[in-house]
Amino acid sequence: MLVVGFLRGAVRHAGCRPLCSAEGLSPAIRGFSSSPRQASTEGRTHPSSCTETDRPKILITGGLGQLGVGLAKLLRRQFGKNNVILSDIRKPPNHVYHNGPFIFSDILDYKNLREIVVNNNISWLVHYSAVLSAVGETNVSLAKEVNITGLHNILDIAAEHGLRVFVPSTIGAFGPSSPRDPTPELCVQRPRTIYGVSKVHAELMGEYYHHRYGLDFRCLRYPGIISADSQPGGGTTDYAVQIFHAAVKTGCFECNLRSDTRLPMMYIDDCLRATLEILEAPEDTLASRTYNINAMSFTPHDLTQEIQKVLPDLKVTYNVDPIRQAIADSWPMAFEDSAARRDWGWKHEYDLPELVQAMLTHITPGNRLAQAY
Repeated sequence: MLVVGFLRGAVRHAGCRPLCSAEGLSPAIRGFSSSPRQASTEGRTHPSSCTETDRPKILITGGLGQLGVGLAKLLRRQFGKNNVILSDIRKPPNHVYHNGPFIFSDILDYKNLREIVVNNNISWLVHYSAVLSAVGETNVSLAKEVNITGLHNILDIAAEHGLRVFVPSTIGAFGPSSPRDPTPELCVQRPRTIYGVSKVHAELMGEYYHHRYGLDFRCLRYPGIISADSQPGGGTTDYAVQIFHAAVKTGCFECNLRSDTRLPMMYIDDCLRATLEILEAPEDTLASRTYNINAMSFTPHDLTQEIQKVLPDLKVTYNVDPIRQAIADSWPMAFEDSAARRDWGWKHEYDLPELVQAMLTHITPGNRLAQAY
């Protein structure tokens, strides 16, 4: 049957080069591999979704979170408005709906996700759907379903259809036994949150699929990401976004982490640019499939002092959330990211003063704080 299946596939796709799989063939047959869900479909192969000269067709899952809308905007400038499809399970705001293609996509619905990839000729997939750290600890079952089962669907479909897939990881992928200042790329991880455990799982599964099935898997470990355009999504570093809105609106902020809690952070523009750069990097430049990226590290006290240079009346008090504090105390204080800087030229542009300027200028009505710099 294996020979018959191979011949059927060869006739059906004569002249097409299979990218990463040949369904129905035993993995023992040298030169062919199969993804887990492909093995049941005998004799079918999938050519690459796009040629080297084509612009990629990109799907972003979890697109209404903190990063999806901004990344879609950046990718649309680079590859064309209609080549980037934003997706989520929620209804988008009008400005998002009218700025480019948007569709419903549930990563837990394998059939629906597969149809989207096929019907839209997707070639790159950015997987942003996730339940974040603090929310995950209050609903472990949901976090397991979204962060692990959903990931499996993404990897299987990406392997089957020869996609380039990007899955973000996080500072939360490390734990209290990891070196913290700085945290290298390769070390003991052992996180103590379901979010962190699921991200270590994603890193290892992605690398396994790369080596086993030839999947073009790419991953960045994000620091805490700071953005004025979207509301925090339940992460431990949310305070570093919330403080800016409070500083402008009320002049008072209650922080749920200790004042001396140092964590790695990054302005969203650097984060999105890094994501585009790793997506575009030639495969032969990637010595690894998972990279740390770093920009700055600061404490709530450091951030408060920098904001007070512009808004001196800002008052910050502390009411420590023991769950979030325990999470933060297990995370890196800084990332070591020399591999990303060496392999594909990563370089951040925003340090703490530039971050504060960008955030306050962006969220203040009429940009009236711009003159303060």
